[in-house]
Amino acid sequence: MRILILGVFTLFCFSCKDAATNKKEVTQPEKKPNIVLIMADDMGFSDLGNYGSEINTPSLDRLANEGTRLSRFYTNTICAPSRTSLLTGQYPHKAGMGFFNEDFGVKGYEGYINKESLTLGEVFKEGGYSTYMAGKWHVGNERPHWPLQRGFDNFFGFLDGGASYFDTKPLLKGPPSTAFLYEGNDVYNIEKEDFYLTDELTTRAIDFVKNNPEEKPFLLYMAYNSPHWPLHAKPEDIAKYKGKYDAGWDELRKLRFENIKKLGLADEDWNLFKDKLLPAWDSLTAEEKSEWTLKMEVYAAMVDNLDQNIGKLLNYLGTTGQLDNTVVIFLSDNGAENMDVGKMPFTVKRNEGPVGTAGSMESYSKKWAQVSNSPLRSYKSSPYEGGVATPFIIRYPNQKEAGKVMKGGSHVVDIMPTLLDIAGIEYPESYNGVTPNPLVGESFLPLLQGEDWNREQPICFEWFGDRAVWLGDLKGVHQYNKEWELYDLFTDRTESNDIAASQPETIAKMDAIYNEWAKNNGVIAWSEEMGKKTQFRKSPH
Repeated sequence: MRILILGVFTLFCFSCKDAATNKKEVTQPEKKPNIVLIMADDMGFSDLGNYGSEINTPSLDRLANEGTRLSRFYTNTICAPSRTSLLTGQYPHKAGMGFFNEDFGVKGYEGYINKESLTLGEVFKEGGYSTYMAGKWHVGNERPHWPLQRGFDNFFGFLDGGASYFDTKPLLKGPPSTAFLYEGNDVYNIEKEDFYLTDELTTRAIDFVKNNPEEKPFLLYMAYNSPHWPLHAKPEDIAKYKGKYDAGWDELRKLRFENIKKLGLADEDWNLFKDKLLPAWDSLTAEEKSEWTLKMEVYAAMVDNLDQNIGKLLNYLGTTGQLDNTVVIFLSDNGAENMDVGKMPFTVKRNEGPVGTAGSMESYSKKWAQVSNSPLRSYKSSPYEGGVATPFIIRYPNQKEAGKVMKGGSHVVDIMPTLLDIAGIEYPESYNGVTPNPLVGESFLPLLQGEDWNREQPICFEWFGDRAVWLGDLKGVHQYNKEWELYDLFTDRTESNDIAASQPETIAKMDAIYNEWAKNNGVIAWSEEMGKKTQFRKSPH
């Protein structure tokens, strides 16, 4: 039952001590900086050229060369909890999203962001910013919890976990989907023949910025759903990758790993993790190889198109003289997709037509996700590094050095305090009569400015009964109903060598840290009974 529930909710995702914001004085520009926060959906650790990929991503490569990359930056393992932490600076349970956008009827699992957890929109609007959002919301389905009701001045996108890139027809079985588009609080009907969602999100975002009052800085949250399934791409983008993946996933994983080492994002002595449950490329028939290469060609085309659109946005900011006073952050919400979506007929409403076209509901599954996450272990919805590690790029005003790769070791809850630090904004002590939850993240601006900085508090995680604790370079992993595992990420980022048996004291310490964190954040111990509570609700998350 747990495996089934995990599969469905992964499918439906179309997809510690409180720390105040760092009060260290930093040189501020005369005008507060604009902020562009870009989150991709289900993108793997090595899917960008600047993280080792063969996919063409010149816009993000340039951003990396002009900014800073972190080799260790973490989200949660699945979309809605990650987006909650990004928007609020809270661990998801504290903000009401301990499982998904599904109401369990208990505190911490309401399925929407609670009022005590302020969003970036609310905090930056209070700090004098215009606040805009384009893309995927997925942190509250009912109107009181929509973007305009949670601090954003303008919104164009969709509320649910995913959407077709070419139309607004329902994707899944069950009640009518909320995965159609909204303009503000109103349903938006597509009237363009050449509509492609990633393009439209960018066009709308640029429109927001064009109309922004000149005297006000802006915060723009770009929540792209690309490259989340379904595999939908424009023919001209797919054509660029014809034949690119004929060598298969085994060779491509190795090639990416070599690229990652050359870029300084991996050490020579790491092992390339191999999922032994997946078939070797050479074991496939010619027909199977043809089917699978097409899927990766389409996926690469989606990443390519995403980069094109990010380039359009950054070029607009550049030509209008705003880019140098703009903080730009790029990351993904979790690791690469783990499900073979097209083979799940009990959920998928339609799956007709070639991969890449509007009728297709295919994904590229673990078989290619092992390439996207190379060299890391596992995939989306897993507590191993492949589920939670994301590429992370930041470019900001008054940056001292460009093109650096730093270890990092931060979590998505650290983004809000870092942005507040850069913008010189205080987190509100009260908001609309509500006392907000204190921020739990830590600003990593000192790290970016070259200081000897390490995160003071451990990072903790729970979803669907799986747990993890990061304590410096040590990481504990506790899968549901199993024992703690322990890995030294400094020497073993691919989690190939479990050292738990040799360090029982460390395991006991991590277990205590986790229990205290769970208590402070309202985490309920997962049980099969909790899983049964969802009943899937026939709800197209």
